[in-house]
Amino acid sequence: MTFTLRPHQQRALAALENNTHGQVYVPTGGGKTLVMIKDTERRLTDAIHKVIVVVAPRILLANQLCEEFISALDGKVEFVPGHVHSGETHHWSSTKSKEIAAFADLRLTCNTNVILFTTYNSLRRVVESGIPIDVIYYDEAHNAVKRNFFESVLEVDATNYYFFTATPKYTRSAMGRGMNNSFVYGPVLETVPAPELINNGSIIPPEVSAYSVDIERQKGQFSYENDRDMLVNLIDDIDTEGAKILVAAPSSKIMFNLLTKTDILSEFHDRGYDILHITSKYGAYINKSKVDRETFFNTFDAWGKDPNRKFVMFHYSILSEGINVHGLTHTVFLRQLDVIQMAQTVGRVIRLNKDDAADIACGKIIPGKFEMYRKPAGKVIVPVFKNYGAPTIKRLQSLVDTIFVKGLPAISTTA
Repeated sequence: MTFTLRPHQQRALAALENNTHGQVYVPTGGGKTLVMIKDTERRLTDAIHKVIVVVAPRILLANQLCEEFISALDGKVEFVPGHVHSGETHHWSSTKSKEIAAFADLRLTCNTNVILFTTYNSLRRVVESGIPIDVIYYDEAHNAVKRNFFESVLEVDATNYYFFTATPKYTRSAMGRGMNNSFVYGPVLETVPAPELINNGSIIPPEVSAYSVDIERQKGQFSYENDRDMLVNLIDDIDTEGAKILVAAPSSKIMFNLLTKTDILSEFHDRGYDILHITSKYGAYINKSKVDRETFFNTFDAWGKDPNRKFVMFHYSILSEGINVHGLTHTVFLRQLDVIQMAQTVGRVIRLNKDDAADIACGKIIPGKFEMYRKPAGKVIVPVFKNYGAPTIKRLQSLVDTIFVKGLPAISTTA
């Protein structure tokens, strides 16, 4: 598979080549994964016995990254992939330090390279294995700031280490766990402004709108009843061919009640929509069938690429970071989100329509001429009840202006 790097990706790749460590800020949809892949290709070409580690916040993303690396590097460099986490995968996987060390030794016994895909939660297992790490890429690196992950990040012994994110997280003290601690995370090597990506045809702008609901939203566990009525009406109003809608639920419990205690599944089905939903607590479902995460990933990947398929995907936080769901047209906020979750959720719907991307690549569409696009904007919808939603849309619009108008990264600060 051949990829052409855009100027911002070339700058980021050059920064990695010229520095042993540091941070790269790229807005969601800007292709930071491809930068990691091309850097890996450069380092492994004509090389053996190397160990590369890729860290993701969630198992689903670790699996997705693995498949993207394999697809892009197949036939170009020699390596064997492995996983260090507790999730399902058809590749080798373990969280036992001795088994991880033995797997890494394949680079010596088989004269090859090893690429390990892990999560921040399981990174300590990689550290405990004592394997030599030539390069480690931290995807969605704001997760490294979390208290229970930071210690593992500190203990990693790698020759080269790079932190990628669209949403850096700082601490008040520059000597704390935040990414403003340059002794831990290194310098900021590249910051890509979102307007550049919009103008060069990498992403599309988000379009924020309020969906007025002329009732008060019930508080607590019974709010799902109001959400059911609102979502059915919203679906009817959207009425877009091939609509693919991501819904950020208020909680796992409210989401599960919405899907099991109302008739929303049948209402959506009658309108030609499939439903996917996933939470850490209840697992992954396609319509009414529980599936493993790999099946879930493969299904939404295939459906996302099908222009005629309509679906609604519910989630509580698990899909907000990094997961590339092709073809999403709308996202609906049913709850307040913090800065990072808000920016990441918006990022799910600002990816180009695949046909628009192909036409931009061959010159049929001029980048930034949105009237020529099939999908000119990512629709971001906030239901505004009489007593709920107004503060959410205000915060969201302010964040969108910061990222997509002013061109600044969405930085959040913690203690």
